[in-house]
Amino acid sequence: MELRLKQIRQDKGLSVAKLSELSGVHRRTIQDIETRGDCMLSIAAKLADSLGVTLDDLYIQGPGT
Repeated sequence: MELRLKQIRQDKGLSVAKLSELSGVHRRTIQDIETRGDCMLSIAAKLADSLGVTLDDLYIQGPGT
């Protein structure tokens, strides 16, 4: 599974700095997550909540998952 974090954040018109402020997740951590495409579930839950989406919305399911 891969995160759609950057796509959702941009669709909602949020900067990395604003999402960091809303979620309490450090800006650099968000940038790293957007680059890698994965993170710990606890951080994903904070980001999803701040974006107003579910964890299912946040993740892309790849083939065989």
